[in-house]
Amino acid sequence: MLFNQVHNMDTFRGYVHRIRKNEHIAWFSQKVNIYLLYVQIILKSEHIMATFDRNKPYNNLPELPLPEEIIDREILKKWGLTSRVLAELNRNILRIPNPSMLINTLALQEAKSSTAIENIFTTEDELYKAVSDSLKEEEANPSTKEVLRYREALWSGYKNLAEDQGFSMDTILHVFQKIKNTTQGIRPAQSQTVIKRGQSELRPGEVVYTPPRGEGVIQEKLDNMLEFLNEENSIDPLIKMAIAHYQFEAIHPFTDGNGRTGRVINLLYLVDQKLLSHPVLYLSKYIIEHKDDYYYTLAAVTQRQAWKPWILYLLTAVESTAIRTNQTIDEIMAQMDATYAVVKQKLKWYSFELNQALFSQPYIKPKLVGEITGSTSRTTLTKYMKALVNLGVLSVNTDGREVFYVNNDLVRILES
Repeated sequence: MLFNQVHNMDTFRGYVHRIRKNEHIAWFSQKVNIYLLYVQIILKSEHIMATFDRNKPYNNLPELPLPEEIIDREILKKWGLTSRVLAELNRNILRIPNPSMLINTLALQEAKSSTAIENIFTTEDELYKAVSDSLKEEEANPSTKEVLRYREALWSGYKNLAEDQGFSMDTILHVFQKIKNTTQGIRPAQSQTVIKRGQSELRPGEVVYTPPRGEGVIQEKLDNMLEFLNEENSIDPLIKMAIAHYQFEAIHPFTDGNGRTGRVINLLYLVDQKLLSHPVLYLSKYIIEHKDDYYYTLAAVTQRQAWKPWILYLLTAVESTAIRTNQTIDEIMAQMDATYAVVKQKLKWYSFELNQALFSQPYIKPKLVGEITGSTSRTTLTKYMKALVNLGVLSVNTDGREVFYVNNDLVRILES
């Protein structure tokens, strides 16, 4: 084939000139111009696909940015739709009286879903108990601890981002260390980290990918990714996020926790770029529902440099998740308003602040009600909790000697 003999543009032009000199076919020049354009696209870029061997470190992982031609009309059309929906979500967040309190509730579901992608599962019941202090973290099972650390990493990263005034390696490292409860940093050069098929998959234990490895290699590739993310150019942050998410997972900078870290830094980057005021776009549920496509399109970039399906996948994930999150916020806000309107008429001590607190997490301890109402009397608190149960605002549950209260309306919305 013609392109097997082409190594650079000069070689190609010389080859074409000799053919034109000896051939006098009318349509030949038109065909050659098409081929010429195609080869220019390939040769102008350093992203010619390197030979990929899943058993060898992928040190030839192409650097960013990508060739501009990859971002075509279809991607730009999807970006436009996604940007509009994301802007609607941000406006919705800003109408919430106390965004942090409500987003804390949504972050719990993201933490549960994100850890589930890594086959770390916990029940809503145990998770809600742990968050409400009905179950001490040290007494929680390992899976619940992992979920709680993810949520902590999300909020800690958000605060760290604001304090450091920029998206940096420190941000990424901070998130990872919170998720894994470790002081470990980037995996060392000698670490033989590989990605294998799970035990429930065909050919379990088979190596499917070997990430970059070597002295300074990982740091160099992370620096390139961060430069791409922070550089001001014509690429929109949403598209940058999609590209960088693949790059981060391909670099696989840590020995474990890369997937969860990557999903948190997606959110933090959108906050850093002012596309979101709070980290509330939780993609993990969408990824779980389309898990096969997630891994297939990731692998397609590695094996064939097929960027378009991956970018479209992630933009679709953002669009779908933004729509779903808007609906969830609307439902929670509507239920909060309805609860407050009814209960305030019947309980004079029921305040707006207490109403918000009851929707900050599904399981409630009397201690929280006491802190907001200013009541320290056990008798008074018992009376308050009984009144809320009688009105159907809360229901009482017991676990051994422990008593806790459940906001069933909030649970219904979160689990729908």
